[in-house]
Amino acid sequence: MPPNTLPNPSLLHMALLADAAGCAVSGLALVATAGALAAPFGLPEALLRGVGLGLLPWAAGIAWLGLQPMPSRRFVLAVVVLNAIWVLDSLLLAAGAFGPAPTPLGNAAILAQAALGGGFAALQWLGLRRAESFA
Repeated sequence: MPPNTLPNPSLLHMALLADAAGCAVSGLALVATAGALAAPFGLPEALLRGVGLGLLPWAAGIAWLGLQPMPSRRFVLAVVVLNAIWVLDSLLLAAGAFGPAPTPLGNAAILAQAALGGGFAALQWLGLRRAESFA
């Protein structure tokens, strides 16, 4: 087996595919409702729509990785690290570090998706560690 691939780890596959599904649903929802959510969230419509549009190719990439029989260890680590960065950026956004602070409803939405992103990163890391123990 090449050094940068993993055996078929079910937890890792499920964590990647669940992350991809969540990103796809969130992306589509943000694109479709950015105008309606901007004021209640206290965030610019362009930011919400841009995040939604960015989540769609990200979801496709994670889904592709999750469907691989032996996902590349390097790609999985990149997903884990980028999910952790997403969580950190979300916390900074909720704290108002990038401009005016979001509304309480906006903060609730930001913190909820940050918690999901952190959970997916943790599951992906655990899935990676388990897969490596079987290699």
